[in-house]
Amino acid sequence: MSYIPRLKNEYRERVIKALSEEFGYKNVMQVPKLEKIVVSRGVGAAVSDKKLIDHAVEELTNITGQKAVATVSKKDVASFKLRKGMPIGAKVTLRGERMYEFLDRLITSALPRVRDFQGVKAGGFDGRGNYNLGVTEQIIFPEINIDKINRINGMDITFVTSAQTDKEAKSLLTELGLPFKKN
Repeated sequence: MSYIPRLKNEYRERVIKALSEEFGYKNVMQVPKLEKIVVSRGVGAAVSDKKLIDHAVEELTNITGQKAVATVSKKDVASFKLRKGMPIGAKVTLRGERMYEFLDRLITSALPRVRDFQGVKAGGFDGRGNYNLGVTEQIIFPEINIDKINRINGMDITFVTSAQTDKEAKSLLTELGLPFKKN
């Protein structure tokens, strides 16, 4: 028997039923689902120090369990001394089992380690059912050894869902366990 992540199993058994009752879906395929999670980090100081990109890629790889890639600039910006094709960030796209594993670790171990945490803001929806979350410090993840980091950086986490509206997406993420702030 193969391993199924806890949140994936919970989605199949509980979340589909709860969302169908809430929104009145007739078919299981109408129920919104989490398609991918993109974790990205911009490293602006990488213009002067190329090693920062390697550190960012290595940290994202440790956090997500999947190899991160460096992102490059699309155009020249003279005021930032930036040329087209220079590496300026890192990102990783998670799908399937790794996506559910990362979401589980984010909800159960990383977010509770944020100082004065009351929940994530509900204002990060884009109008098409996707949610963006900013994390200010990478040290909230237990995979990061605090002695080996050279600089505290934040990162952006994007949840891409198949939901048509923000209300459906918020219900999906709430059912999966993402703790939104109470109004």
